[in-house]
Amino acid sequence: MFAFHPCYAHPLPDGHRFPMLKYELIPEQLIYEGSITPDQLFEPGMPSLSSLLAVHDQRYLDKLFQLSLSKSEERKTGFPLSKELILREQRIMQGTVECALIALEKGFALNIAGGTHHAFRDRGEGFCLLNDLAIAAQYLLDRGLRKRILIVDLDVHQGNGTASIFQKENRVFTFSMHGEHNYPLQKEKSDLDIPLPDGCSDAQFLGLLNYHLPKVVDQFQPDFIFYQSGVDILETDKLGRMKVSLEGLKERDRIVVNTAQKNQIPLTGAMGGGYSEDIRIIVEAHCNLFRLITTLAL
Repeated sequence: MFAFHPCYAHPLPDGHRFPMLKYELIPEQLIYEGSITPDQLFEPGMPSLSSLLAVHDQRYLDKLFQLSLSKSEERKTGFPLSKELILREQRIMQGTVECALIALEKGFALNIAGGTHHAFRDRGEGFCLLNDLAIAAQYLLDRGLRKRILIVDLDVHQGNGTASIFQKENRVFTFSMHGEHNYPLQKEKSDLDIPLPDGCSDAQFLGLLNYHLPKVVDQFQPDFIFYQSGVDILETDKLGRMKVSLEGLKERDRIVVNTAQKNQIPLTGAMGGGYSEDIRIIVEAHCNLFRLITTLAL
């Protein structure tokens, strides 16, 4: 049995009104229902500048920290810049790094935030300022903690920033299943891109995932997996254009987690997107991944 004890990174509140409340509601719901206990939550610290610079350009970081992005650059991120926002984003980055270190020891760890896959080396886009998946993956590689990292991105939007950052890095395999006609309009080249049609059903999505993920694992032989588990493929999502049910989404998570467990590959998950009109659906969809990991821990 692949032994692990689940831990979850919970970014500190900073007073900034993030567009979605799910990051506060997910841990509250999990604790309320007894799926996790408060001692399974931890508050990440702040990342080192060197870990950020391993992925992002100095000039871009300077502009972020000095709140000096141009109006055009700021609009592309989707956020009004503030000191509180930048501090919060850094904690999210460190949350994924710390989860990765816990997963090395325990097998699985999840970040209640993160999955900021639209951030490039030199710019932010689509509610992503810094790329936590890339920062954490590079952190493991640079310290010799892992040699071959698989990033499984199942958000409805392509992980364009992540694909761009690792385009010439053969130690990282980027695998993205995403809406072919959805944001971003201009896609980057992942190591494996599976474009999905509007209206993609449970059977279509799960069939493709069941076919491609084992092949990637067999051929690439990763020793770590990062999982971008966006829930915007749900049929209720106002941006997703997919027809995946809540049960289909749960099965998607089971496939990824069971693949990691079967092959004894540590896994760190990050939440990614979710834009259903009813916040309860978003929270329920994300909570299912935590429940799955907790069940495996029993």
